[in-house]
Amino acid sequence: VQLQAFGGGLVQPGGSLRLSCTASGSIFKINAMNWYRQAPGKQRELVATITTGRSPNYADSVKGRFTISRDNAKDTVYLQMNSLKPGDTAVYYCNAVGIAYYSDYAEEFDVWGQGTLVTVSS
Repeated sequence: VQLQAFGGGLVQPGGSLRLSCTASGSIFKINAMNWYRQAPGKQRELVATITTGRSPNYADSVKGRFTISRDNAKDTVYLQMNSLKPGDTAVYYCNAVGIAYYSDYAEEFDVWGQGTLVTVSS
């Protein structure tokens, strides 16, 4: 199972960006899809998570500004980021947890995308 993220870039403070991340491979079920970010010199932090059957959760720093959503038919997760601040500058990573199937067995997966840089600057 692999993840590929898109949508990063340079945006002015107050602007918006939408990130997307698509999973591919022998996917039987995705239980959760998450967005993390890592700013220079800081630890990676969880930004938003969407779990099957549950309401999305957000870090306090992005509540009311970011929205996570998921298209199950496309195995894709989105992160709509509004009212962006310089403090949101980071590499954003998507993560997916679920179950993969193969010819004669299934196993859990916990995979990461390659990261996409979001820079908020005037």
